[in-house]
Amino acid sequence: MERGESDTEREDDIEKAELLKDRFRLSAISIIQNEAKKHDMEASEAVVSCIADLAFKFSEQLAKDLELFARHANRKPVNMEDVILSAHRNEDLAASLRSFSEEMKAKAPQIGKKRKKSKADDIGIPE
Repeated sequence: MERGESDTEREDDIEKAELLKDRFRLSAISIIQNEAKKHDMEASEAVVSCIADLAFKFSEQLAKDLELFARHANRKPVNMEDVILSAHRNEDLAASLRSFSEEMKAKAPQIGKKRKKSKADDIGIPE
């Protein structure tokens, strides 16, 4: 248990994690069933459940890897480079992620960096 964390806070965290897992699982089941239907296939309940559980476990591992990549770069937040790095074994996926990242950068509003004010600016001397 972390320092300063009460039993109530810990229980709340566990409840939130279980709720997240349940919602993820339900979403994965829905996707699996829709894809099976789209391709005129049937998937047994056991197969659907197994795939949903595997997808959740994969997501958990991915989240841990992303956190480690960010920590290795001395950052707390995970960024797109961490996500791209996580796909290094799958060249097609890494290329798609790079392309997506570039598209997102192009769509993002271009906010110019503010120039630091120098003493010359204060007294009106042009640079």
